[in-house]
Amino acid sequence: MAAAAAAADGVPGRGPPGEVIHLNVGGKRFSTSRQTLTWIPDSFFSSLLSGRISTLKDETGAIFIDRDPTVFAPILNFLRTKELDPRGIHGSSLLHEAQFYGLTPLVRRLQLREELDRSSCGNVLFNGYLPPPVFPVKRRNRHSLVGPQQAGGRPAPVRRSNTMPPNLGNAGLLGRTLDEKAPPSPSGLPEEPGMVRLVCGHHNWIAVAYTQFLVCYRLKEASGWQLVFSSPRLDWPIERLALTARVLSGALGEHDKMVAAATGSEILLWALQAEGGGSEIGVFHLGVPVEALFFVGNQLIATSHTGRIGVWNAVTKHWQVQEVQPITSYDAAGSFLLLGCNNGSIYYVDVQKFPLRMKDNDLLVSELYRDPAEDGVTALSVYLTPKTSDSGNWIEIAYGTSSGGVRVIVQHPETVGSGPQLFQTFTVHRSPVTKIMLSEKHLISVCADNNHVRTWSVTRFRGMISTQPGSTPLASFKILALESADGHGGCSAGNDIGPYGERDDQQVFIQKVVPNASQLFVRLSSTGQRVCSVRSVDGSPTTAFTVLECEGSRRLGSRPRRYLLTGQANGSLAMWDLTTAMDGLGQAPEGGLTEEELLEQLEQCELAPLASLRGAPPSPSPRTSLTSLHSAFSSASLSGRHGSPSPPQAEARRRWGGSFVERCQELVRSGPEPRRPPTPAPRPSAGLGAPLAPPKMKLTETSF
Repeated sequence: MAAAAAAADGVPGRGPPGEVIHLNVGGKRFSTSRQTLTWIPDSFFSSLLSGRISTLKDETGAIFIDRDPTVFAPILNFLRTKELDPRGIHGSSLLHEAQFYGLTPLVRRLQLREELDRSSCGNVLFNGYLPPPVFPVKRRNRHSLVGPQQAGGRPAPVRRSNTMPPNLGNAGLLGRTLDEKAPPSPSGLPEEPGMVRLVCGHHNWIAVAYTQFLVCYRLKEASGWQLVFSSPRLDWPIERLALTARVLSGALGEHDKMVAAATGSEILLWALQAEGGGSEIGVFHLGVPVEALFFVGNQLIATSHTGRIGVWNAVTKHWQVQEVQPITSYDAAGSFLLLGCNNGSIYYVDVQKFPLRMKDNDLLVSELYRDPAEDGVTALSVYLTPKTSDSGNWIEIAYGTSSGGVRVIVQHPETVGSGPQLFQTFTVHRSPVTKIMLSEKHLISVCADNNHVRTWSVTRFRGMISTQPGSTPLASFKILALESADGHGGCSAGNDIGPYGERDDQQVFIQKVVPNASQLFVRLSSTGQRVCSVRSVDGSPTTAFTVLECEGSRRLGSRPRRYLLTGQANGSLAMWDLTTAMDGLGQAPEGGLTEEELLEQLEQCELAPLASLRGAPPSPSPRTSLTSLHSAFSSASLSGRHGSPSPPQAEARRRWGGSFVERCQELVRSGPEPRRPPTPAPRPSAGLGAPLAPPKMKLTETSF
């Protein structure tokens, strides 16, 4: 009677085990027995058929379940036979549905299958793993001069994206103490102190920047990678990183090894010792936010979009700042530094003359070429050909403009006085060109339309670019790289897509689809073909990456190796052998991501509608081969300070970060706390039965 009454009310009661149950799953009908559905205790079906969960029935009286019927079929077969038959269903989809239905035996079996497919030792390309370093003590020997401040004593915002001029300011940042008031992060989320923000390499050295300190490693032939330097703990997050490990024919010889870090308008420079240790050289001020930091030989160079360039020479120990036109791109080749400006001009600086003329307060900045349409030069690439003469080198320059044009100009040694000559023009982009690369065999350009790549094959005669037939179209593809809509999730400078590699060899793009992804895709820059894909061995998200061209050993038959370096959210560093991947080219799937792989990546995030970002300024990229435009709308502001994460975020970070991040957070909490605005209320935590998962970031659709 009770069962009949419950059935009359639309709620199934307890019936005989052999009772036939009719289900309507996503519009497809299934029929099975009550015993088949309820043999797993505390599952969705046992709760449904016992009346603990309200039911909805269709016109035929079948219980309606609003789930995917394709995935439900193998689940029902498992309940019938206790055997798993995926029938082409993706493992992650099947696992997700099994968790929804609460089928514990099936969930355990699927999780075990995933664990067997993945190894903590990586695949054949995995080359090494460096654990997180020890969190250093705070820097005490401050001797930097404090620059002028904004009203109210708040430091100027630091631009984290290299795609749009930020609000200008002259506040000194590295010399501040933690108890000064700091601007909050754009998202209101705390910055992770143990997260790898930037990675760079030079020869057999690596520099890794965390939020408030950096470390350097050196590769030794017998003992592998060794930690040789760790900086003191700084007061503000590192935004730029540069490393030079060896300068051929340099005035300082083998001792010419330096690492530099920049935040805001200040630059901190250290000298490195080959056997370990280092000493602080000094703190230098550019006066405006540093947007590019790099070495040309033993010259440290810092540039800003405002048109200011700063140079420190290791021989003369002199820091020189000079104003030029607003800078929108740069590139260096040999001793030449070229600057692309928003007025359509390309300026060049011969850094070899710095020791001779810097005392005269003159950096010898000269105009080399002006675009015929006077469009802003938004991307720049210089190629020095093997052809030489008594007058100098043949110099080939490719540049992109704000209107989407791609031009190639050539400088002949015999016509130095008349300047470069326009060689070829392409108008295939309708958005500003954000990257360009001219190599021995290819011309590659990337525009702001969702990282749209166009490539050409270059014909050469005796090393020089040939007019017959010149450059011919090769490929067109996109490198999807989404960034967080709120600007949180890592330093954008550490997630540059490339292209990476020597200009006389095949170059590659590194594709990271979503900000918290743990998988990277390596693709040829010339055709977009996939070389390989790598996934973090510890499951933590990849927060920074770069490619290192490493010297070969002295052993007979050895050759230089190319490595992909990935910095993780838990502070570790992984290395992947790209030379082996390139040798096996053709074994990976053709093209970029498959539709299935793309959807799997996008499941890790939440796409934000374009309307939510209307107030953000558009962002054409001003930098050349070192800057990636991930989104047409990007928030440019100072990264967040440390704070108290919400419960689900803290739980996810404990899973990702491990003991190193917890130690970092504990040390930060134990130190002097900065004064900051009240922390926003924590988000409600997930239920006890919810699976542990990283918080989804909102992403802008303009990155597609």
